Order: sequence, then C-alpha cells, then structure tokens
Amino acid sequence: MEQATNVLLITADQWRGDTLGALGHPVVRTPNLDRLAGDGVLFRRHHTVTAPCGPARASLHTGLYLHNHRSVMNGTPLDRRHTNMALEARKGGLAPTLFGYTDTSPDPEGLAPRDPRLFTYEGVLPGYDVGQLLHEDFKPWLARLRRLGMHGLDTPRAAYAPADGRLGGPARFPAAISETAFIADAALDWLSIQRDMPWFAHVSFLRPHPPWTAPAEFRALYDDATAGTASPPAPDGLHPLVDALRAQFRVASLVPGFSGLARDLTAEATASLRATYYALMTEVDHHVGRLLDWVDEAGARARTLVVFTADHGEYLGDHGLYGKIGLHPQAFHIPLIVRAPGSAGAAAGRVVDAFTESVDVMPTVLRMLGLEVPGACDGASLLPWLSGAVPGCWRDAAHWELDYRTLLGGAGAAALGTDPDRAALSARLDEGSLYVHFASGPPLHFDLAEDPLGHRDLVRAGVATERRLAALGALMGWRMRHEDRRLSDLRVGPAGLTRWRD
Repeated sequence: MEQATNVLLITADQWRGDTLGALGHPVVRTPNLDRLAGDGVLFRRHHTVTAPCGPARASLHTGLYLHNHRSVMNGTPLDRRHTNMALEARKGGLAPTLFGYTDTSPDPEGLAPRDPRLFTYEGVLPGYDVGQLLHEDFKPWLARLRRLGMHGLDTPRAAYAPADGRLGGPARFPAAISETAFIADAALDWLSIQRDMPWFAHVSFLRPHPPWTAPAEFRALYDDATAGTASPPAPDGLHPLVDALRAQFRVASLVPGFSGLARDLTAEATASLRATYYALMTEVDHHVGRLLDWVDEAGARARTLVVFTADHGEYLGDHGLYGKIGLHPQAFHIPLIVRAPGSAGAAAGRVVDAFTESVDVMPTVLRMLGLEVPGACDGASLLPWLSGAVPGCWRDAAHWELDYRTLLGGAGAAALGTDPDRAALSARLDEGSLYVHFASGPPLHFDLAEDPLGHRDLVRAGVATERRLAALGALMGWRMRHEDRRLSDLRVGPAGLTRWRD
C-alpha cells in the first residue's frame, strides 16, 4: 500500500451510521459517498466512543477514550498534555488546515482569566492552521449572505427559519450559498493552490446537525410520505436518563422558532423532519463529491488519503428521542469510509463488518503518513483492513461512554438523584446484546437478537444473569486495558529511556 503525502479528512456532524445509500438505506441518496465506498473501504459497524460534539471530536483527534482525555462535555478543557492527529502530522512536515470547527475547549493553564479563548467552547484544536472557521454564530457565512444581497438573515434564527413557516419547510437561502457550500468553497479555494505540495485538509461540515432547514433544491428531493417513521419508544420508566431527556428536549432545538416538546411531535411532523435530515445529508454528499472531483482533477489521487466520518449519531425520533445524548446505538453508530492513496486493489469496495471505533482514525492517518503512533493511543490502525487483510486479533465489541452531569440544564445530575461525578455511563455493544453500566444505579442489558428495539431490560426481568455478568466482566476488562498508559509502557534504566513493549 502506498504511503500518503496528502490527507483529506471530512467530518459531518450528527450523521447516523445506517444512513448511506451504500448500506442499502431505502430513502437517503448519497451517490458521492457511495462512489467513495466503491473505491475504498466502508466500515459498517463503526461507532464513536462518546458524545456530544466536543468530547467526540477530542476522541477522534487524540485517539483516546473519554475516560483518558476527560474532556467530558462541550466546554470541558482538553488537557494540553495530550497530543493529537494534527500535532503528530506536523512532525511529518504537514501543516493541517481546518475548514469548519473542532469544538475544542482550551486548557486554561497559563491563560489569563479574561482571555477570549475561555469564553467559548468552540476553540481550535492545537496543531491546526485555520483556513475558515465557522462557529455556531455563523458570522462569516452570514456576512457572505449580506454581501450577496440576502437581507434580513443577520442572525442564525432568521437565516434558518423555514421560508414557508412550516416545520420541515425549505430554507430562505439557495443551495449555492448555504453554510455547507461556504465551507466547501473555502476548502476548494485553499486546495487550488496546494497542487504541488503535500497538504492536510480537515473539512468539518455542520450538517446534518440542526437547525433542520434545508435548501429548497435538496429538500425537494424528499417526499415526507416516504421518509419513514421512528421506532416506537419503550414505555416511560426504562431508565431515569431516558425519561429526563424525553421530558426536556424541545422542538426549538431542531428548528428555531417552534415550541413544544419533541416527544409530542405528530407522525407527520416527524416524517417532515426526517425528510429534511436526509436532504441535508444529500447536500453534504454533493459537496463531498466536489472535493473528490478536485482530488481526481488535480492528479492527487495516488497520493491522497481520504477519510469520511462523523462525530456522533442522531436518534431521529427513535426511542422517543432526538439528538445525540442517550445510551442507544443510534446516538453512537456513525459512518466511516476510508480510501487509501491510489488504487485500493483487492480492498476496493470492501465492507468491513468488524467493530471499529472513532479512536481508530487517528492511528490510521498517522500510519498512512509513515508516522509513529503515540504509545498512549487507545485506537488501532485500520491499515490491515485497507490492504484486504484480516487482523489476527481485533475487538469483538464497540464501546461508548457518556458523561451527562450538565446535560439536564441547571438541575443536572441532581435531577437523576446522583452527584455529578456519578452521572456517567459506559456501554458495550457486541454481536447480540447491549450492556449499559451506570456509575449510579442499576445497569441495563438488552438481548438485541430477540429484542432489537431494546424494550425489555434483562436486569429488571431478572433473567440472563450469567450473560450480564459476562458483559460486565468484559466491560471492566476493556476499561482496565485502556487506562492511561502514556508513561506506563516506558522504562528508565542503564539503557536510558526505552519502551518495554519493544
């Protein structure tokens, strides 16, 4: 397999892992991502190791699980002692450049109390140069709309209000000047002057993250009647966290200007929102196609590693929930498509069914650049899968963690009858079951073969105790294996500093 000199790392925000044409989704249209999957390798059971955006991106870029980097929420500082993909790539002579955002909260050590970096969680990950930032205030994009004569769209609320006033209605701006187009245009402008030198571009699209308002050109591709329905939720009482999320998530978090709880949406409203979500995916897919076309037209394909993934998933009404906060696979199952430089040969079009995790992306990128993977990294390189091989030893489950101490507003963890440091869960998804362990309160255990919707908790039912204990033991073994080992594998002695494993 050829070594990469260029990296095109594309992330979407809040993209469900099952929502790709290449995976046979019955509704969504993703022709360009399907093309990428046909040329590269599609990892069918890829999962983020945490949520929401900030923690998920911290894990993606550092290769560390949440319990090691401890940037547990949007706004929690990322300790500067942790290296990351961008810093390591710079050791190879690359200057990684960001288009979009990384949602990285800075380490406050050494910063003055009134340093502007401490007043937003939307900082830039150390190691990245900035090509074009786009934070949640959308100011650079809104300024562009004004320059182009789109008056009255000076705030995000105004810009994303549906043109027809209807939930799920089209946007007031055309597709050619959407915020997705804005980021793609900036990246393509930058790429146009990088043709003869190595480059690393991280293109971070907001969509399909809310607000769920899509340009009319893409919204028209989807009929509400064929958008499908959400899975039925389990009755209240499954777990206090699920009950609390259902009781507080508001429609305004999905589309500005609308009131009420998301759990009270009608089937028709839910279908309209799902159609909009798919439209936003197709819009991202369109601009991914523009980036892929540039790589081909510039003659850079033989030197360029392309990665498409997301930070976390989206419930989309399943389990009576929206967003990415919860415990079910919908919030953590995300896409991953990787195309190695040049032709993938025997691996082209491969679909990998093994469990992979977001922490695997960082070591994969570094290995493809011919760089050393830091010893503390929790992930595993995907290079064997990319070359058509099957690793001799690979994980048999996916894992995710969630710290929800502040996710329920001012009441936070107190609303669930626990203290902040115990408002956390760890989950293990294996071939047939989902086990969720809470730092406070009883666990949940579902047999997904017999109960794919996760409505029957085996713990409460008092059955399958041996399976539950086996899942608990496996989860504890995973956690123990991946405790912070930044220095634990090193030895100081007569030979100087050595790595014990070597």
